Amino acid sequence: MSNFPVRELGYACVLVSMIAACGDDRSSAATSGAATGIESDGTGSADGTADTNDGDGDGDPGDGDGDPGDGDTEGPKFDLREIPDNDDTPTGPTCEVVDDMDAIGNCEDTAPPDAFEPDVQWAFMGQDGETQSMATVLVANLTDDNNDGSIDLCDVPEVIVGLFATYSQWTGHLWALDGETGAVVWKSAATIDTTVTPALGDIDGDGVPEIIAATGTHQLIAFENDGSVKWQSDETWNTTYGSFALADVDNDGTPEIIAGNRLHDVDGSVEAAMPIVDPSYSATTAADLDGDGDLEIVMGNAAYHHDGVLLWTTNLDDGYPQVADLDGDGEPEVLLTNSQGLSVIEHDGAIKYQGLRPTGDPASSTVWRRPATIHDFDGDGVPEYAVSSQNHYAVYEADASILWQADVLDSTGIAAGTAFDFDGDSIAEAMYADETNLYVYDGMGMALLDVPRSSGTIVEYPVVADVDNDGSAEIVVVSNTSFDNNQTAPAVQVVRDIEDRWIQARRIWNQHTYHVTNVREDGTIPQFEKPHWELLNTFRTNAQIEAGGVCQPPPQG
Repeated sequence: MSNFPVRELGYACVLVSMIAACGDDRSSAATSGAATGIESDGTGSADGTADTNDGDGDGDPGDGDGDPGDGDTEGPKFDLREIPDNDDTPTGPTCEVVDDMDAIGNCEDTAPPDAFEPDVQWAFMGQDGETQSMATVLVANLTDDNNDGSIDLCDVPEVIVGLFATYSQWTGHLWALDGETGAVVWKSAATIDTTVTPALGDIDGDGVPEIIAATGTHQLIAFENDGSVKWQSDETWNTTYGSFALADVDNDGTPEIIAGNRLHDVDGSVEAAMPIVDPSYSATTAADLDGDGDLEIVMGNAAYHHDGVLLWTTNLDDGYPQVADLDGDGEPEVLLTNSQGLSVIEHDGAIKYQGLRPTGDPASSTVWRRPATIHDFDGDGVPEYAVSSQNHYAVYEADASILWQADVLDSTGIAAGTAFDFDGDSIAEAMYADETNLYVYDGMGMALLDVPRSSGTIVEYPVVADVDNDGSAEIVVVSNTSFDNNQTAPAVQVVRDIEDRWIQARRIWNQHTYHVTNVREDGTIPQFEKPHWELLNTFRTNAQIEAGGVCQPPPQG
């Protein structure tokens, strides 16, 4: 196993500075909550701002040739408008979204074979006593960084994270951090339940995303892009460790808020309630299972039309649903991960298989109740799925046979993973964060890196996005003290390739059940969501972009 360089970066110094001094300048930066850059020599910036980590000591994060793919981070990587039919010349750079996700092309960009030398771009220790996180972060453009009067793709995205102070008392605040430096953009005045993963998207048509979260007393609350409260609903959502989602399920041009077994209007009022028990651990999603053009509410063991009428139900327990075409028949299947094991349900509710426990982990009510991710992990053009258990993170073929598995430590929670093809070779690297480390695995299940972190692994997973708009993907992972009251890493870490050679990812991650076609890069929610299983056929993973459009590396061979 190859160790990530930050294992030798002097993390003890950084972490001790959360409660004591580790040199005056470093302690001041860390305890103030400012982002602290961590270089390969173990030093961080003394002023509390993130260091460029250029690796050559010249302070220039690139090589000056203007190509952000090989290390330059001196501005956004512009997208190109679509080429007119009668002209083979692109019409020039634009800050607007040009991809409607109606076609997925083959990616052409690749990274060099040795383009996997990771580095911590920035780390955020926390602020105002809130130094822990246990929910999945979100990424989107919320501010006009270049002062051109518009919030668009030429601005630097923000990382949105819920932070809390004391383990087991998880009321805290939303924080927006600058994606390039980790500097605080805003902290919400209102408190939230930080065990619930928010969702973001443009719910009112003003051109910028809003954020939906749960208050500390479990009401729905909506925040504007500047962190101010848009509204707070009187409706109480009793689900703990859950997540929100946004989708225009009825194709009327206004998205709905999905919260467990209920569908809410964008003002927080209830549109429909599904007559099924709302699970405490939930990530309800939306998908057009019956092919009629609108979206169904997929609970996992049951699916409902958007008006609350039952489409189908099963005799399986509740759990986490994931949607993809797993068997190549052109129709979506629902992968259900729950306490019974691994199950696959056809789009019409017929059970393909159920309750499989292939890795032999000990029986437990939480062993398999963990969100999964779906991607092509071996380059054959067919998706596999990855899911954790207490002792293993494994990638499975569609028939539940194991492609590979790796040892992990996750006896306490229900963590998830994600994936991304960092080098563009059509084999996605799997990512998983257990109680002690973030791991990135190659196509054979060997760890390419392991980054120290700590967590009770409630609902969070690492996220991949181009968080600094430099044309190269980054990884975002969070930490908390876990059940043993020992936090071994900053609240938020952003990991990049030291030369920014990783392929460009989209600049957004908007919800726990993210599947690319559910949101455009500017945060707008599609009125007619494209069936993702007909295009990328992934779930809970991000996509590459080229020339402003989503693309996919062609299968190997």
